[in-house]
Amino acid sequence: MTHYFSSDFKLGILGGGQLGKMMLYDTRKLDIQTYVMDPNPEAPSKIACNHFETGDLMDYDRVMEFGKQVDVLTFEIEFVNVKALEDLEASGVKVYPSAATLNKIQNKSVQKEFYKANQIPTADFTTYPSLEALKKDVSEGKVKFPFVWKSSTGGYDGKGVSVIKSEKNLEALPNGECLTEELVDFKTEIAIIVARNVSGNIKTYPVVEMEFNPDTNQVEYVLCPARIEPSIAEKARNLAQLVSNRFEHVGLLAIEMFLTQDDDIIVNEVAPRPHNSGHFSIEGSYTNQFEQHLRAILDLPLGETSSKTNSVMVNLVGEENHTGDVVYQGIQTIMDMPGVIPHIYGKKQTRPFRKMGHVNIIHSDIKEARKIAEHVKSTIKVISKH
Repeated sequence: MTHYFSSDFKLGILGGGQLGKMMLYDTRKLDIQTYVMDPNPEAPSKIACNHFETGDLMDYDRVMEFGKQVDVLTFEIEFVNVKALEDLEASGVKVYPSAATLNKIQNKSVQKEFYKANQIPTADFTTYPSLEALKKDVSEGKVKFPFVWKSSTGGYDGKGVSVIKSEKNLEALPNGECLTEELVDFKTEIAIIVARNVSGNIKTYPVVEMEFNPDTNQVEYVLCPARIEPSIAEKARNLAQLVSNRFEHVGLLAIEMFLTQDDDIIVNEVAPRPHNSGHFSIEGSYTNQFEQHLRAILDLPLGETSSKTNSVMVNLVGEENHTGDVVYQGIQTIMDMPGVIPHIYGKKQTRPFRKMGHVNIIHSDIKEARKIAEHVKSTIKVISKH
């Protein structure tokens, strides 16, 4: 048994954004020594780890150099050099989730092909090596409008995804490997986080419901539990377990799904790390997602995933037309409301739609929590000083 606590053991985290910072609350709680690398010298995680260094996560040499200093390596963002992870594994560093898992997920076209090969229900899709190849199919009438365009690599927070209604919409897209998906007529978008430890033990969190901003394609609210029939929630959790087993991941797998008009459930995409759809767990669950990720990658017993109470999360994103030093307008007002807990990520600069924090609303009645969430959203504004 490795002694992780108050010892020489070193946990490395690639990426020092808000997910890393929130994971570090729990390494602090358990006194696990941490090394973090991020390209930004002022990354949010810097204040909470034992050792911080700057470096490009896609740079093979930097990732190798960093990884050799630690016993177990994990990441809080998918955009890291997979070749370096493979070579670190070969040299004896434990990397969780594994390079093989990340390889299947990092590129969305590869991820979709994986679902198809493993009989995992997902929207019909076609992959393209370039935007030019897609435009050719469109001009020949092989693709019907409207459809969803996704960039195969580099998309996050609603970026890299567009609904294409006409040829004109194609002009604004970046050239590169991409895929098209049929537009799914869904009732609601749901998500489940599955934890799987090194020994293969699995626990799933309750199904959550996600409400998106129609303009920016970003998640605005996450409700736990989702307002769906228990039988549908059961079906979703079974599908989530199947997906987890197929990936054989270690750590967390956040699985985003569509609930169709016919009550079918199909997988949209997955992320092998703590996820925006799991932030409710910080106050809402017996074991929050960040502690659960640590338990999974260190092969500790997985924690209880049930909820203490109902909760709604509101994302705090930068207001339009505001760029510069951040100010959280109205934060004192929301802090005066019972069961309303703000989390500020520590990014000093705001810009339009940048994720700057979130607020959890804890309430025994989910409908009431959702109403309070709307009030919170209209009260707190992320603006710049000037």
